[in-house]
Amino acid sequence: MTLMRNPIKQAILLSIMAASMTSISAYAVEVNFVSGAVGKDIEVFKELVKPWEKETGNTVKVVPMPSSTTDQFAQYRLWLSAGNADVDVYQTDVIWAPQLADNFEDLTEATKDVIKDHFPSIVESQTVNGKLVAMPLFTDAPALYYRKDLLEKHKLSVPKTWEELTETAKKVQEAERAEGSKDLWGFVWQGNAYEGLTCNALEWVKSFGGGQIVEPDGKISINNPKAVAAVDLAKSWVNTISPPGVLSYGEEEARGVWQTGNAVFMRNWPYAYGLGEADDSKVKGKFDVTTLPTGGDNDKSAATLGGWNLAVSKYAKNKEAAIALVKFLASTETQKQNALIGSKLPTVMSLYDDADIKEKQPIIPRWKDVFLQAVPRPSAPTKVKYNEVSSKFWSAVHETLSGKGTAAENLEVLEADLTELQGKGW
Repeated sequence: MTLMRNPIKQAILLSIMAASMTSISAYAVEVNFVSGAVGKDIEVFKELVKPWEKETGNTVKVVPMPSSTTDQFAQYRLWLSAGNADVDVYQTDVIWAPQLADNFEDLTEATKDVIKDHFPSIVESQTVNGKLVAMPLFTDAPALYYRKDLLEKHKLSVPKTWEELTETAKKVQEAERAEGSKDLWGFVWQGNAYEGLTCNALEWVKSFGGGQIVEPDGKISINNPKAVAAVDLAKSWVNTISPPGVLSYGEEEARGVWQTGNAVFMRNWPYAYGLGEADDSKVKGKFDVTTLPTGGDNDKSAATLGGWNLAVSKYAKNKEAAIALVKFLASTETQKQNALIGSKLPTVMSLYDDADIKEKQPIIPRWKDVFLQAVPRPSAPTKVKYNEVSSKFWSAVHETLSGKGTAAENLEVLEADLTELQGKGW
């Protein structure tokens, strides 16, 4: 009461309060985070950042991107080449590090206390010329989703090879359609002309023993009989066990068909598992996953190594806050929450033995078998030319699947195109 009646003391108090508020507001910033999304990724992300926002007083603004990684990369490169200061944190695909490294902050020093917790191979994939350009957020490898109820009903086994999948899908599709399920298809996947088709086709080719398009030593290997056989088999699926529209499918289009109960098999990433078990899913409790099939006389399957990382823009307005956000999102605690509510595969090794994850997301520990079959896309040997290499590859495959030339013809032309590109230096 005495203070309130003393105008001098009151003025001093108000001055101190005003200064304090100014200080707080000066440190509270908005971090702009740009990310593509599939399923409920953005909703999950907003939940994950709430504790950080509450603790720091900062806010995170999500700048959404198209689900197509090809479109995302094009937009990222446009912004970064222009030195855009409006984006602080980029969520990046595992293959982008060599191409975008010059535009990102080196996180080596900032993360030296926690980086050892993550899979070394993933950390290595995000290290360019000794510079850690992105922090691992979650890893990824696709699997074969299958309707266990339909296989049991028709007394069929889970296929081990692509040839067996072709026959099994055809049998179930024909039998179920005869019983009235006119919209059922045997197999859905990602056939649009984009990075997703590179992933699918790489898996077919590699699982047939046809190499990795460009080998780690830089040798162009795609033009060979086993690769031709793999792509020819995939062509036979279109409009037989796969809908003709599969040639425009991305991840979400395939999941849409699958989750409404209109596919026997689906190739997709881990995110689709949790959504498939949601209450509004027509396949809840009716499906399981296994490793992708092998092909030809090869006995090893292949799953494209995926995963997403967090990079801080060199042009960011709020670098300190951005780095703090990246460390928070990549931390063991946040990756655990991302696994529990988003079905994301952690990059923190210890989480595969976490009791809560084993209980609430038992599929994640099982995904280790899929992850062990992971094959990298040839971004390391092709460096800054990877996007052009991938584009030429998916275009050649898409042409074949669309009936525009044979696999043998298109892969021969692809080899010539890649040889010319390599001659210009990559």
